[in-house]
Amino acid sequence: MGLPGIDFPGFGTGLVIRRSDGKILLYKRMKSPEAGHWNIVGGKVDHMEHSADAACREAEEETGLSIGPVTFLGVSEQRIEADRQHWISMLYLADNFAGEPQLTEPDKLSEFGWFSPDALPLPLSVFTQEAIRLLPKS
Repeated sequence: MGLPGIDFPGFGTGLVIRRSDGKILLYKRMKSPEAGHWNIVGGKVDHMEHSADAACREAEEETGLSIGPVTFLGVSEQRIEADRQHWISMLYLADNFAGEPQLTEPDKLSEFGWFSPDALPLPLSVFTQEAIRLLPKS
């Protein structure tokens, strides 16, 4: 069968979580692809799972937040040569959520923070760069 993203293009999803002040939530990845890069939350879409539902599920698992309705931003294709990975991802935006973010998956993510789109931490993942580019102005 092989591994998605490695042996064949993987299908993923990502969610930009944005506060009312316009700052977005980013986490620092510990595993490939792009270990050590700042990233929006997201992950693989399960078989028969809608990508918007997967974005909310992944976000809730990774942050501990309760995610409200999401808005579709666009599609991103990432070919990450350094990690030999290839992903196609549906990107969404959540302006409606409840709770305070936590570090719920310390084996995958090392730290997090709220950042202004014009003052983002580096390095920023390709996936996140594309999501930021697609963001409507708040």
